[in-house]
Amino acid sequence: MTIRSVKGEKIMAFLFASLYNIMKRIYVRIYRILFCMMTKLPPNKNLVVFESFLGKQYSDNPRAIYEYMKEHDMDFTFYWSVDKRNEHLFQGRGLNTVRRLSLRWLLIMPRAKYWITNSRLPLWIPKPKHTTYVQTWHGTPLKKLAADMREVHMPGTTTEKYKRNFTEEAAKWDYLVSPNQYSSEIFRRAFRFNKTMIESGYPRNDYLYYANTTETIKDLKQKYDLPLDKKIVLYAPTWRDNQFHKKGRYKFDNSLDLSKMKEELGSKYILLLRMHYLVAENLNLSDYEGFAYDFSRHEDIRELYLMADVLVTDYSSVFFDYANLHRPIIFYVYDIDEYRDKLRGFYFDIEEQAPGPLVKTTEGVIDEINRAREVDVTTDKIYQDFYQRFCGLESGDAAKQVVDIVFEDN
Repeated sequence: MTIRSVKGEKIMAFLFASLYNIMKRIYVRIYRILFCMMTKLPPNKNLVVFESFLGKQYSDNPRAIYEYMKEHDMDFTFYWSVDKRNEHLFQGRGLNTVRRLSLRWLLIMPRAKYWITNSRLPLWIPKPKHTTYVQTWHGTPLKKLAADMREVHMPGTTTEKYKRNFTEEAAKWDYLVSPNQYSSEIFRRAFRFNKTMIESGYPRNDYLYYANTTETIKDLKQKYDLPLDKKIVLYAPTWRDNQFHKKGRYKFDNSLDLSKMKEELGSKYILLLRMHYLVAENLNLSDYEGFAYDFSRHEDIRELYLMADVLVTDYSSVFFDYANLHRPIIFYVYDIDEYRDKLRGFYFDIEEQAPGPLVKTTEGVIDEINRAREVDVTTDKIYQDFYQRFCGLESGDAAKQVVDIVFEDN
């Protein structure tokens, strides 16, 4: 291929990319105008739209609230906003679904009385005056959020723009669900939120109380064809702001030596890997068949919590939820200095207050997993202090509290 032809291909690729971006901006502008027009139509006071993780999952706090309302036969029409790439995950459940940002979505979303979601909607979508926007969020914060972040390393934005966009979106929220007083204080400051905070515990954790039985755990293992004679380690790390392919597609550098883990632990344990929803790659675990299982695309982590005898994580908020089960937690924090000092920063000293040991090597993880068989967290003062501070509101009725407040107020 000649230099001239290479240059020609680059020019054509640039022109196509530019044209695509222009068309996308035009589409967004037209769609927003149509959305605003639809908000002028009479609202449907019985219409509730749910969305979880940008329409990628049937999960988390919105799912728990939805299931509570369905179970109690509340007289509403429910829709789930679904990303078109993930529609198959919602099939066969008897759910009313609508493709996110489609023309049909345009007919439903602006007229809905209630929006219930756990992540931000696109900033350019206006909230109708008749709509009650319930933001459940999706975790107790360890790492700095929004306005509290010193610097933002995500692609396609700047620190100033990211903070401004976040607070503009948060201004639309009518209710914000909080799992504890600690989170409430941070949410108000970091999101610049000054409306109604529902400090109820997280609805998604209700499941950890009413479903935590030997029979349920056995049924789940059989459902997912997992061995009944081995203990389960759940590895659920977070994403890194500065590790990405492009905007919206993040990558994860798995530094755990799975070969060594299989060699040392394979006779007694299996490993379930649950990557953050923002991480792009599919894991290739073909070399670890029978030991390591990829559950990254599993719809709801709550089932993985129940099955897991031990949690291995890093700075993900999963450990706040898992602590409800009073089971061992191990923190694999090989890059803690960079993450704490350069990327995000923490709200409290995890090295002093973590409800479990911190390790930086695969060997350390293996040692702590073996030691976990002898650990009784109910007698550990640090663990119990952590539980009281962050899980003290959890009792299995958070969804009820949220529904009672939101739907009785309106």
